[in-house]
Formats: sequence, structure tokens, C-alpha cells
Amino acid sequence: MFSGKSEELIRRLRRAMIARKRVQVFKPAIDDRYSKDEIVSHADVRMKSEVVGAGKEILAKLDWRTQVVGVDEANFMGPELVDIAGQLADSGKQVIIAGLDTDYLGRPFAPVPELLAMAESITKTLAICMRCGNPAKHTQRLTGSEDLIVVGAAGMYEARCRRCFEPGIPKQELLPFSRG
Repeated sequence: MFSGKSEELIRRLRRAMIARKRVQVFKPAIDDRYSKDEIVSHADVRMKSEVVGAGKEILAKLDWRTQVVGVDEANFMGPELVDIAGQLADSGKQVIIAGLDTDYLGRPFAPVPELLAMAESITKTLAICMRCGNPAKHTQRLTGSEDLIVVGAAGMYEARCRRCFEPGIPKQELLPFSRG
């Protein structure tokens, strides 16, 4: 999180629109943090999108004239997104997908690893570690849930580098309290 994935997706889709290509954008219904019908970056860059409950709904909502398909938060779309992305690419459509490749425990976050394996090109964006300032590839969960998917933003997660990342829920330490 906080690496600019959605912002980069929006940038690429806007470039396709400037090139006068027909673009359709999809986001998962579960991601309603900033907007119900837009993909939104943490920097508040926005683009209208169509909401789907799962990746399989993309084909039903797809206009056959669409040339470029954008998908945000692929990690929330389910395993069927892999086959759908393949079908779209095989039919000649450009498919641009953004999502987390690892979960809060640092494990591969399906279906993104499979999508990476079939992609023609990959851009991995890195955030800045909130502890030390180094490039950060991990998402540190700060809340107490053990659920795999907890949709959240600042305050619930922060970017961490490999050295500062603590897999799972961080251990809370009691700090001594002194009265002055």
C-alpha cells in the first residue's frame, strides 16, 4: 500500500484515453474507502470505474468495443481474474492491472502472483518505509484483525521495508508511564 499503484493505473488509462482508445475500468465492490464508483489513489487522484462483486463479473459488463481494460485492487477480485485477464488479452485487448502482490503476513496474495506470471510487462511500485525511509515492499497491518482481507487506509496499514516489516499483527509493548 501507499506505493502509487492506483495512481500509476490511472495515469496509464488516461494516456490510453488521450490516444482515443476505448477504456473500461473495474474495481471490486469491497473497496469503498474513498468512493463507490471511482478508483481513487491515496493522493486523491480519481477515475470513474465500474464496480464488480468479483472478477467474473467483468466479462458481463464489458463493452465489446473496449480496447483497454483497467482493473484496480486485483487482490480483491478472486482467482477467476487470472482466466478473465487471459481471455481479454487473447482477444486483443490491453489489460492493465494493479494490486498488492503480498498480504499482511508477507505471503503471495492471490491472484496477483499468477497474473504476474502471465504478464507481458510488470511495474513494481514501492512505497517509503514509515520507520526508516528505505524503499518499502511490505504492508504492515496495525490493527488487531487476523482476517486476510481488511479494507483500510492510513491508520490501519503502513508501508515497511524488509528490515522493519513484522509479519502479522505487531506486538504491542507496554510502555512505562511516569508522572512527572
